[in-house]
Amino acid sequence: MSLEMCILASGSSGNSIYVASEKTRILIDAGLSAKQVALRLEQIGVVPESISGICVSHEHGDHINGLRVLQKRHGIPVYANAGTLNGILRQPKADEIAVKVFQTGSPFEIGDIAIEPFSVPHDAYEPVGFRLQCSETAVGIVTDLGMATALVREKLRGCQAIIVESNHDEDLLLEAPRPWPLKQRIRSRQGHLSNSDAARLIAECATDALEHVFLSHLSSDCNTPDTALRTVASQLRLDGLGHISLEVSGARTISSVWKR
Repeated sequence: MSLEMCILASGSSGNSIYVASEKTRILIDAGLSAKQVALRLEQIGVVPESISGICVSHEHGDHINGLRVLQKRHGIPVYANAGTLNGILRQPKADEIAVKVFQTGSPFEIGDIAIEPFSVPHDAYEPVGFRLQCSETAVGIVTDLGMATALVREKLRGCQAIIVESNHDEDLLLEAPRPWPLKQRIRSRQGHLSNSDAARLIAECATDALEHVFLSHLSSDCNTPDTALRTVASQLRLDGLGHISLEVSGARTISSVWKR
């Protein structure tokens, strides 16, 4: 096994992703409570004390809510860029969190996992996606972004597994009882990807290496798992990519554990 990956939770109520090699275990984000992160790790046979680091994609609450307590209870190092650290420090009691600062665009290592943070368009201070690699296996993670840039496509290309935001169905968003400014924000280039956007991104970055795609960060009232799967699967079939395995991740249950 070079890498394994599992989504502990995905959605506006909390996000956290587990990625591990044979020697190193890390989390991408910790938006659940520390208790919930520990419980969900336990479901896959992992104790929090074995986590070598938490890499933060951006400072929104659904990605950082558990950071302080996880570090306090279990001594887990936290990694973030300068912009995200600035955002974190605006949260209550955030000055109690010790953060190791990485530079967006500059790869770094935690154990034997190489981590490359790259810029994504989202309404946060300095949001990033991550490409993680161990040996010949690479995974890509982009959970909050308003549009797929050339850089995003480049960093996801060649991965064996990717996690891609599939936030909303465009029609359901327009029909939802939400304020129009919020709908505009979600649809903007700094907002969130629709199911159709996700399908196009996957098709554009897919190579022969890509085996499995997790659709993530689904809206609870502007999307459904069936709608997301149907939209993305239909587009991939049209593009001759029907062999790629698709899975929807959710807020209440952990995903399958992908391994390679």
